[in-house]
Amino acid sequence: MKTTFATLAVTVMLLAGTTAMAADTPTPGAAEKNPAAQVLMTNVPGSALPISQFYNEDVYDAKDAKIGDIKDILVEKNGQVAAVILSVGGFLGIGEKDVAVPFNAIHLTEKDGKRYLVIDTTKEALQSAPGYTYDRTKGVWVPASKA
Repeated sequence: MKTTFATLAVTVMLLAGTTAMAADTPTPGAAEKNPAAQVLMTNVPGSALPISQFYNEDVYDAKDAKIGDIKDILVEKNGQVAAVILSVGGFLGIGEKDVAVPFNAIHLTEKDGKRYLVIDTTKEALQSAPGYTYDRTKGVWVPASKA
């Protein structure tokens, strides 16, 4: 009797797990009935971070020294985040330079219960990198020399 109960309990758990997984799987033919079913999510990834965790946030080097802040985040046409524009140098916005770094070069770190952004480079390396300016008429970032 104990074996039958255990088998029944395992079967119920497996069926419940299958039902829960099916909630995130589109039903065949659902897209024809409801086109929004292809683009809607029933759950968001638990490890995903909101853009607000990055935009206008300070960025630090590996030694916890502030080296800049995120000025813009560039998204490719396919939806992939391609680059981040970091504002480095200067004081109170005077003399700062905007540089581009790959989005995956920045990572979120937690220390003493506080989250902050870190990049494995130095302030000097960023200040010597090519600069960019935002061309408001075209809505794109362009090399600083062509602004």
